[in-house]
Amino acid sequence: MNETNNTPQSNNSAAPARKRTRRPFGNKDKANPNADTRTPATPSAPRARAANPNPRGSSQRPGGGRPQRSGGASARPRGRGPQGNRSEGAGGARPARARGGRRPQQRRSDKAPALTHRLGADEAQNHTQIPDITDEDTVRIITVSGVEEIGRNMNIIETKDDIIVVDAGFQFVSAESNAPGINYILPNTQYLEERKDKIRAMVITHGHLDHIGGLPFIMERIGNPPIYTQNLSSLMILKRQEEFPHMEPFKMNVVKEGEHFTVGKTRIKTFAVTHSIPDAMGVSVETKHGDVTVTGDVKLTHLEGKVDEQEAADWINVGKNNNLALLCDSTNAWQPGFSSPESIVLDTFDELVKNATGRLIIGTFASNFERLFALIASCEKYGKKVVLEGRSMKSNIEIAIQAKLLEVKPGTFIQGNDIKDYPVDKIVILSTGAQGEEFAALMRMSTNQHKFITLNERDTILLSSSVIPGNEISVQILKDNLYRRNVKVVTVQSAAIHSTGHGYAGELTWIRQTVNPKFLIPVHGHHFMLKSHYFTAVENGFPKENIVVPDTGTIIEIRNGTDISVLPMTIPNDQLMVDGFTVGTRQEVVLRDRKSLSEDGMFVVIATVNSKTGKLRKSPDIISRGFVYLRENQQLLSEARVLVKRAIEKSTEGQHPIDLEIAKEEVMNELSRFLMQRTSKNPMVIPVLIGI
Repeated sequence: MNETNNTPQSNNSAAPARKRTRRPFGNKDKANPNADTRTPATPSAPRARAANPNPRGSSQRPGGGRPQRSGGASARPRGRGPQGNRSEGAGGARPARARGGRRPQQRRSDKAPALTHRLGADEAQNHTQIPDITDEDTVRIITVSGVEEIGRNMNIIETKDDIIVVDAGFQFVSAESNAPGINYILPNTQYLEERKDKIRAMVITHGHLDHIGGLPFIMERIGNPPIYTQNLSSLMILKRQEEFPHMEPFKMNVVKEGEHFTVGKTRIKTFAVTHSIPDAMGVSVETKHGDVTVTGDVKLTHLEGKVDEQEAADWINVGKNNNLALLCDSTNAWQPGFSSPESIVLDTFDELVKNATGRLIIGTFASNFERLFALIASCEKYGKKVVLEGRSMKSNIEIAIQAKLLEVKPGTFIQGNDIKDYPVDKIVILSTGAQGEEFAALMRMSTNQHKFITLNERDTILLSSSVIPGNEISVQILKDNLYRRNVKVVTVQSAAIHSTGHGYAGELTWIRQTVNPKFLIPVHGHHFMLKSHYFTAVENGFPKENIVVPDTGTIIEIRNGTDISVLPMTIPNDQLMVDGFTVGTRQEVVLRDRKSLSEDGMFVVIATVNSKTGKLRKSPDIISRGFVYLRENQQLLSEARVLVKRAIEKSTEGQHPIDLEIAKEEVMNELSRFLMQRTSKNPMVIPVLIGI
């Protein structure tokens, strides 16, 4: 059962969480948590035969790995690609369809089986010993991740007795991650796993996935500590947890901005910040020699550089504390001045909704609540109907109504299949997919694959988001598809329809000067963003010796409130990855095989060998996946069969008994050399020899 507390905490301690009954999930609760749900098991074969006598059986489904080994004379299939010996699995090989068509991708279930947490070989090894904190005059700050990158934000604040974890996000996998088949990349939690009995709280600053997305995957690993966050963030976390019914329930504690609570011996204060999502907050962790303050994602509400009075008052109150260190958002530190106010964007949207003569389709982030609320209000004002497209869009609006952040008049929302019943100038569609996601609603509209919405020349598309680094190609494909529909496309370059949720250099300088910390630690962003924050601070008079620009896993210690240093070692920082329903550190051999398969394919040879004489009983069968089209390369296959026959009979000559393991090695080596010479490609070669 989920434990939640939707009542504001007292100012002294966290109130006891009250229980909430979780909806039953049928027989999924009885699933074996240790079962491998991705790869079907291969039945054991008789001892004298290979694991899979059916040649087509050696092709595995995505994520399935290599053909299985049987006992007896048949040895484990092996292959060699660009990196050498392939003694592990074929990883993510995807069988090609018979006529070269593309296999349709299936939408995943919204309920996951129990996660498998894998302890990799690298994790099991001893890493450099990190000394424990033995005195009360030392505070340790660790940037677990979220620096040197965008995403998977997590920071640790540690004293002699307590550990406070701030945020636990994930990172979507990009081409630069070099991790084919991986779902998400998580913060490495090994340091926390080794000290889980010291963790007092998981504090979440706001509800974006780069701050909450990792929770379902890491909480069990670190002992499921209590979570402290504001109401909307708590609802988003619990909504996401419904997808993982086998997990231990989160111990959720809801706080309000401006309140404080005590965990262990540590007092934590919260304060309101402005971001692109409601209920965003910063936190100040009290230590013996001052507060360690974390802004979370932050910008300022301002008009031409003049900060809103209420917001200024909130920051001034934070500045009244003895602020030892400031961990501050750096995403837009490289941009000078102040960012564009959201109020300008909302005024633009109001005019566009008012003057629309056809359907208005707005692609934006489903978590940009303020913008969605304003659009819905404008639609109600001008008598427009709102259609929500995309699961996350519908889910977040439902959460906002549940949190009483949004009240909607009856009849404002309609379903997609009811669009035809209303005039086109009365329809506004709020859609996910402005980043060009393949299966998002907007992309399906652009490719004419949406069930209810067909674009036409009277439609106007607003792409109300900046392009996230790494998504440039996807967004360009989306724009090309939209223009092929002859619709009008409005982007952030042509109209004021988007503003950032991260403050520019001028805003960050204002915050730092108001908070007045002794030490500054830029976080949240690539290294150039953090270093830009550093330069801006120094240019505005902050002593450079009091700034630490961290890397992933950097351990910073402040002693006696006066001396700051960086330890020579880092915490374990190998990437923690979600691979289907398995969570573990990066497995290079698996990812290397997947990359090899994606580049050069695989070449499987299946041969039946007389176990007494070493002679082939028939011509070998050959399966090619992602390498060459067999029908167009019959000469190559004929030569390959002759080479296989010669290699097997030569390697088994004079052997009593026949050792097919040696024959496999010879076939793999000879065939790899032959295919490289003939095609300049290096496929994964998998010989399957069946001794009879």
